[in-house]
Amino acid sequence: MIATETELKNVSQPIETKLNQPKTHLLIPIGALLAGIAVAAGAFGAHGLKNRLSAEELAIWETAVRYQMYHAIGMMICGVTAMATGCRKVQVAGWLFLLGIAVFSGCLYALALTGIKVLGAIVPFGGAAFILGWLRLSIWGWKRLH
Repeated sequence: MIATETELKNVSQPIETKLNQPKTHLLIPIGALLAGIAVAAGAFGAHGLKNRLSAEELAIWETAVRYQMYHAIGMMICGVTAMATGCRKVQVAGWLFLLGIAVFSGCLYALALTGIKVLGAIVPFGGAAFILGWLRLSIWGWKRLH
């Protein structure tokens, strides 16, 4: 692959400049924080909620934890990639992952704890944010190949 002038400019851009991009810079610590919270939520579900929730509610809780962890890692990958390439389009995927975690996992946590069924109708919007984030990342990757 032959690098374009813009790509060469991004490579030669000092790392300090890339690190100073506030939105990019935030994806990494927010993603790491959300990953840590996912670990804590998983432990809380396994130990603290084990005798308080039904098997179905625990399964809902575990789904929320799992998707939070996947997408927190995705956020960190987007942050590192955006810093390395200077590409703002990768940031969009990371912020979509954050939105998805808030809506998808947040509603599932609340559903598991409260049993309020209407929350289940909101969950797919968070799933759509996840899908759009992965799509954005995929499109960016495909464009880099050609």
